Amino acid sequence: MKRFVLFVLSAALCAGSVFAQDASAQSAISIKQAAKDRIQLDTMSSRSRMVITAKNGAATERVIDQYSKDAANGFARAVIVFQSPATVRGTRFLMMDNAAGKSDQWIFLPALGKVRRIASSESGGSFMGTDFSYDDMSLMDRNVEEDTHTVLREETLNGAACYVIESVPKDSDFQYAKTLTWIDKAGYRTYKVELYNKRGAVEKLMEMSAYKDIQGRDTSTQTKVSTLAAGTSTTIYMDIIKYDDPIPEGVFTTAYLETGRAR
Repeated sequence: MKRFVLFVLSAALCAGSVFAQDASAQSAISIKQAAKDRIQLDTMSSRSRMVITAKNGAATERVIDQYSKDAANGFARAVIVFQSPATVRGTRFLMMDNAAGKSDQWIFLPALGKVRRIASSESGGSFMGTDFSYDDMSLMDRNVEEDTHTVLREETLNGAACYVIESVPKDSDFQYAKTLTWIDKAGYRTYKVELYNKRGAVEKLMEMSAYKDIQGRDTSTQTKVSTLAAGTSTTIYMDIIKYDDPIPEGVFTTAYLETGRAR
């Protein structure tokens, strides 16, 4: 497994021959692929605190568990389980890659008592009242071939020399008109992503920080997403991360969403 979704937005091990190239000779697409493929693992399990900050500064906290594991065909899969507070406890979300290169998504809301598939028309909507949209859930796992990439410049961020890469979707239906990504030249860490709306303005800002060595992986343990016009933000603090622990196949099913039990 070379990747996983959402809350660990960029991670660790040098992967593949792209790292053996002279950095100056790399194309924008190879840099984006290298940043995406930094992780090498079989599974990932985590517990995180999600802090949602309103425009007036008021903050609410949620505790979530996440499980990620590729299917036998290589397609990425992830499950998110809300543990607290009581108002969201038992909410479960499943995302699975499909053959078309997109993601199928389902959610179980305890108040409804049933699993509901997320329609494509909802992809730009807020995920559980956070600053993440449903499209954002798999943004960092997006296939690099879906966009046209250009190295705009090099600049320093967080004390590191970075490539600044513009990515323009080939599919005009995608939520964002383009993204700009700051990628560390030395280690291919992703530090920042600007997401532009169809009017050409920065709509959201993603910032990845607090990198730590976890089981030999240089892992980002804090991700902040800010919605600029609204003045709101959602910050994910990764309190526990475990790599390569066994995860039952039954977790990645709609039956698990409904019951919370892997059969």
